[in-house]
Amino acid sequence: RSGEMAKLTQLIDNEVFRAYATYTTIVLLKMMLMSLITAYFRITRKAFVNPEDTASFGKGENAKKYLRTDPDVERVRRGHLNDLENIVPFLGIGLLYALSGPELYTALLHFRIFAGARITHTFAYLIPLPQPSRGLSWAAGYAVTISMAYRVLKTALYL
Repeated sequence: RSGEMAKLTQLIDNEVFRAYATYTTIVLLKMMLMSLITAYFRITRKAFVNPEDTASFGKGENAKKYLRTDPDVERVRRGHLNDLENIVPFLGIGLLYALSGPELYTALLHFRIFAGARITHTFAYLIPLPQPSRGLSWAAGYAVTISMAYRVLKTALYL
């Protein structure tokens, strides 16, 4: 048991792993914030998908008018879905990358670019900023994940 704790302590003392944990926490919190923004837009636009969500607006036909889609709500939802499609792969590949022994400088560069790209992507989606800002921020984050995957495969699997 103490041997397992020693290994865990070594992992926590690993600067690259701590950097990974820091930037993973940042992007996960950002992704969680998208849920709150979606809820805010649903409430302020009175656009719901579940009948029970309209109960405070009346019953019957009066409540049914709030069962609808709204372009602003859908835009936030698409941004949140894009987070899921990009942050989840980063979590797995980033962990493998952090455990593959990269240099701290290189790892920080990967993690910071990814986090910055995802935050920029969110602003580009929500404001909205003119293209290609959203596309470029998506591509930057995606390229970082691909770069880490390549380095994991090259380092750990001897490709």
